[in-house]
Amino acid sequence: MDLKKSTSPSGVKNILLVGKNNQFGDMICALPLYAALKKKFTEAKITLVASKTSYPVPLKELNPFLDQVLVYDKSSLKTIFNFYRELRKVKYQIGIVSSTIKYSTTSHIINFLSGAKIRVGVSSIDGKINKDAKYLNVKKAFFWDKEKKHQSERNLDVVRQLGCDLTQEEIQKIKIVLSKEDERNANNFINHHFSNKSKKIIAVHPGGGKAPNIWPVENFFNLLLRLYENYNNYFLITCGPMDKEIVDKLTTKLIEKNIEYVIENLPVKHLCAALKRTDLYITNDTGTMHLAASSGTKLIGLFGPTQIYEWASHGENQLYIRPESGKIDDISVDEVFILSKKVLEKQHTAKTG
Repeated sequence: MDLKKSTSPSGVKNILLVGKNNQFGDMICALPLYAALKKKFTEAKITLVASKTSYPVPLKELNPFLDQVLVYDKSSLKTIFNFYRELRKVKYQIGIVSSTIKYSTTSHIINFLSGAKIRVGVSSIDGKINKDAKYLNVKKAFFWDKEKKHQSERNLDVVRQLGCDLTQEEIQKIKIVLSKEDERNANNFINHHFSNKSKKIIAVHPGGGKAPNIWPVENFFNLLLRLYENYNNYFLITCGPMDKEIVDKLTTKLIEKNIEYVIENLPVKHLCAALKRTDLYITNDTGTMHLAASSGTKLIGLFGPTQIYEWASHGENQLYIRPESGKIDDISVDEVFILSKKVLEKQHTAKTG
């Protein structure tokens, strides 16, 4: 196969992505991949195959380079049949399985059955063989852990095999696009709930998708208590569809201490714009951490088993803590409080200096 001829921009009309990009954090880290594809194949339509989730994820809001989402629902033979019928309606020139998080036989089969002539992916990662690489005809062995590469670079590496790439300047410009309405809604929200402009707004996200990534509620409470005693600040608590139990435990403790708070599960762009207006966001390693980082929010991310070099975005005043043990419970309240003071007092110095 003449890859250069087969990937001529004028001949590529449809590109299929199959992979673990159906969560906030995964999608945000994959944005450079999509941007690089659109940069080379400017006229191509990009379709993502996403697994069905228990709650709606606004993938097209998060990804301005995405044209269509096909949901793979395996709940019955009928839904599987309907999925493949929709998949085969389009003639794909390129099909991609990024495999930057884990290998998936299902993803490779979907990609193969799409009919895409060029099927791109990985043959191995740090010596771990991809047994489904037989379904690919453009593939490479990568050493991402050895090279300590971030997820965004891993995603980009996959499509670099097609000659798709971005400069560092282009990568840095990739942000969640906020409209004037998003900004206006955020301003109204902040002004309504946090009217005293002399008080700091500290946001926290105590929940998360995985138990090993969740800092104990008792630690969050003790941290908030110390912050309140020092700053007499406002608190904004963000939560997702699966966080109710954790948030209820935290808010019960805050009520007992007569500490006021605002709790919201805002739409994605509304949340993104609102977090930009807070003085600090303290969050577990979860989707909203990536959302906040992409908007330039001042944050402290708390990590457990996942690696900071792989998942954290490093902007100004974006700090992260991960204990050597890889156990999030081993992060002390003192560590987070001291780091919080560093961020908050740096802002005060900047305003008064």
